[in-house]
Amino acid sequence: MSGLATLDRPVDAPVNIGRLRGFVTAFADLLAATRDEQAILESGRSLLARLIAADDWLPEEFTRPNPDRYQQYLLHCDSRERFSVVSFVWGPGQATPIHDHSVWGLVGVLRGVEKVERFRRLPTGGLVSAGEELLREGEVDAVSPRVGDIHRVTNGLTDRPSISIHVYGANIGAVERATYATDGTPKSFISGYANGVIPNLWDRSKSV
Repeated sequence: MSGLATLDRPVDAPVNIGRLRGFVTAFADLLAATRDEQAILESGRSLLARLIAADDWLPEEFTRPNPDRYQQYLLHCDSRERFSVVSFVWGPGQATPIHDHSVWGLVGVLRGVEKVERFRRLPTGGLVSAGEELLREGEVDAVSPRVGDIHRVTNGLTDRPSISIHVYGANIGAVERATYATDGTPKSFISGYANGVIPNLWDRSKSV
């Protein structure tokens, strides 16, 4: 997939919302079949990789950056809040604070590049960097309290937005989580969502 071409997809291009609908249905089937986190992350990684291999399904409303901070748009929340799907939109140079998730999660880069800096906790309670990684288009990462849950994410591009698609094992906008100072001091937060609207996945009146 061409890194620059997807960023330039015309705003008025047809949106194949059926891809997202199929992903949501497949993920619900996965969670109905197993509660094992490792199995969910392994199979879910493949499902997310297939979704982000195409860039014709995300409505333009959920791709818009904000000049002040990154945006978290809800694309779908399971009716029992077993999982949620969101798009993260990063303006040039935007970054999160150091934060956790408290639930399992999968992150797939749809457009652009993300820089992920992971942290580990010292015996004293402080946090130290455990290294950085660049995630590029089509790549998928996993987080959870079991495999590593504390990180900071930055748009890896300085001249354009990046967009990633996240799947979490809860209604992530309603989960109490924490940001951290480097000495390990936590500050609780609930992220909410940036949406003004929610995509209707279930309207089949259009061909896509």
